[in-house]
Amino acid sequence: MQNTVDIYELFRQKAELVSAFVTEVKTEQEALEYCVALCTKKQACQLLIAGCEQPLSPQAEDFCNAKQQKIIAAPGLDESRCAELKELCGSNGIKLIHDGLRNHLAGIDIGVTFIDYGIAETGTLVLESSNEDVRLATMISEVHIGILPKSKIRASAFDLENELKSAMQSFPNYTAFITGASRTADIERVLALGVHGPLELHILLLEDG
Repeated sequence: MQNTVDIYELFRQKAELVSAFVTEVKTEQEALEYCVALCTKKQACQLLIAGCEQPLSPQAEDFCNAKQQKIIAAPGLDESRCAELKELCGSNGIKLIHDGLRNHLAGIDIGVTFIDYGIAETGTLVLESSNEDVRLATMISEVHIGILPKSKIRASAFDLENELKSAMQSFPNYTAFITGASRTADIERVLALGVHGPLELHILLLEDG
C-alpha cells in the first residue's frame, strides 16, 4: 500500500501535468482567502454587448466600456463557510452568488467547490454534481477552484468503488470527474485551453487530518 505522502505527491504531479495549479492550505479560512485574492488579481469577465460598435450616446458608451463587477460563485457551501466568504468578498468589492448561475452564464469569474474525492493516479477531482448550480460553477466559470481535503485523496479510481456505488443509489445522480483545465485540439490540432469550460483549474489541498 502506498504511503499517504506519496499519494499526495503523486496527485500533485499528475494534476500539474494537465495544467492544474496545486496549492496546499492549512485551513478552510486560508482556502477562502486564496479564492478572493485570486479574484482580485484577475480582470473581470466582460460580456460582449451587441450594438457597441454602432454610434452611441455618451451614456450608452459608458455602459459598453464599463467593466462588470467581479463575481465568485460558490454553490453548495454551508452557512458558516458562506458567511466567511461573503465577508471577504464584500471587503474586496466582489459579488458572491450561491444560486441562479443560469442568470450569469457569461460573467462568473471564479467558481468555488468543495471536492468529494481526489484520484492520485490521474490527478482527478471527483464531485457529486446533481445540483445544477454546482455543475455550472465547474463548467462556466473562467476559473474553477476545487478545495480538496487531503483525507479524501485515493490512490486510484478502484479505491472509490464502494463510495461511487453508494452515491449512485440516489436518483438523479451526476458525478463529475474533472482532470485539469478544459482543453481541446479540434481546431487545426492546436491545443487550446478554456474552450469548453474553465480556462484555469486551481486545486487547494486542505490539511484536515
